[in-house]
Amino acid sequence: MRGGTGSLFQVYACISRAFVINKIFFTNSVKPVTFAQIFFMADKTAFSDAVKAGYTFKGEAARIGTAMLDGEVVTGADVFLPLKTMNRHGLIAGATGTGKTKTLQVISECLSDASVPVLLMDIKGDLSGIAAAGTANDKINERYQKLNVKFEPSAFPVEFLTLSNQKGSRLRATVSEFGPVLLSKILDLNDTQEGLVAMIFKYCDDNKMPLLDLKDFTKVLQYISNEGKADIEKSYGKIATTSTGTILRKVVELQQQGADLFFGEKSFEVADLMRIADDGRGMVSVLRVTDLQDKPKLFSTFMLQMLAELYATCPEEGDLDKPKLVMFIDEAHLIFQEASDALLQQIETIVKLIRSKGVGIFFCTQNPMDVPASVLAQLGLKVQHALRAFTAADRKVIKQTAENYPETTFYKTEDLITQMGIGEALITMLNEKGVPTPLVHTMLLAPRSRMDILSEAEIDGIVAKSKIAAKYNQVIDSKSAYEILTDKLEEAAAKTEAEKEDKKTGKAEPGFFDNPIVKQMGRTAASVITRGLLGALGLGGRSSRRKSLF
Repeated sequence: MRGGTGSLFQVYACISRAFVINKIFFTNSVKPVTFAQIFFMADKTAFSDAVKAGYTFKGEAARIGTAMLDGEVVTGADVFLPLKTMNRHGLIAGATGTGKTKTLQVISECLSDASVPVLLMDIKGDLSGIAAAGTANDKINERYQKLNVKFEPSAFPVEFLTLSNQKGSRLRATVSEFGPVLLSKILDLNDTQEGLVAMIFKYCDDNKMPLLDLKDFTKVLQYISNEGKADIEKSYGKIATTSTGTILRKVVELQQQGADLFFGEKSFEVADLMRIADDGRGMVSVLRVTDLQDKPKLFSTFMLQMLAELYATCPEEGDLDKPKLVMFIDEAHLIFQEASDALLQQIETIVKLIRSKGVGIFFCTQNPMDVPASVLAQLGLKVQHALRAFTAADRKVIKQTAENYPETTFYKTEDLITQMGIGEALITMLNEKGVPTPLVHTMLLAPRSRMDILSEAEIDGIVAKSKIAAKYNQVIDSKSAYEILTDKLEEAAAKTEAEKEDKKTGKAEPGFFDNPIVKQMGRTAASVITRGLLGALGLGGRSSRRKSLF
């Protein structure tokens, strides 16, 4: 038997069940049935019973596929996702071309049908098709026939979002909303530099200078390093020039990855991610970030801010019947690729806490080891597509991956991971009581929406109908720290220049020390002081010198 043997009692019970159900095996059958066939059918029955017991839930659930045994779909052994546990996060992993993105699309469709809003990070640009109905073909028909389901193409309500100049509603956040702690972690600053950033925020708050974008922050940083240094040090303490220089270089690095497009107004409101469409389905927000693959720093910055904003904004909910929002992060390794230890710790903390706010996060990546172990331990649902073993390192990863899944007597997990076909995956999750479900090899449903990208004209049409695009695509440049300090410095420079010009032309009003009376008093006082000093030294005046000569 696969992956180990069950108890003799289980085998006997399964064989007995087979005889009772179908006595024709040994009585009326034209062709004799072998004991191998009996064992297989007994094993199949036990497997089906185990799947039904593990994947039957009290609350609302969505079917995503049917379990498989020995490469065959087992009729009736359907695999469901309980909506109540979708806030406990998850992982979708597998090699390129194994169907990860389509699995993500299927689960998103199920959630939208259940009136759960979804946020998709479209890194590769192939998730926009969820806005259009799919088209049946031979492969899809064959799959749905095996799964005993009718294929019903459907388009889903979609809102396109963007961090850059792509088409869609612009996502922005102000520097002030990040706060000194979060901004320091993104910039990977040490304790001294983090203290200086906190001082900058305090100074701007005290002087009513809003920090909206990076040019505001940079301007303040330059000001406290030069013209305003002496004045600020009186109230806020010593400022190290080396620290301000380091922070400035870190900001420039972030700007090189396009952060100027993200920081600013109007700030995106997370409530707009949790909308329900007019037809009652959850809105699917597709964030177009195809131009961020080579900008991991900016992607990490956005993701951390988004998670922090969701956590700060959403009230404590506990376990709801279904989540308020589910986020899918495709190519999740981009978040962790260049993240500092401090940033990883922040992400781990938010992932732990945000599920009580009714928000679920799903990471989609090629290698499950791309996700830090501390984050991986927080993920309730695991969908493992096939992995490829080309090198010794690959085989090691496969072995580690297999060990992370529940033990099963029906599969040899380490071997099966390399043998699964496209659109098949090993699945386990937490049930409504928080207990892991049995590990099942599953043939997944195909998406009912288009499994391809939309044309630019189709995207234009959806953006034109958007209810929030006009709200966020308006360019706003409020008076903030940059303008306030620039005006202050220009005013001081103009005053200095005017004083110089007045002195040249003689128009300058005499100051206190330019008054003739004051000058005379000053000369008199200086003479008295000089004489007093000379007298004390025995060098005081002509009479003294004359006496010394005689």
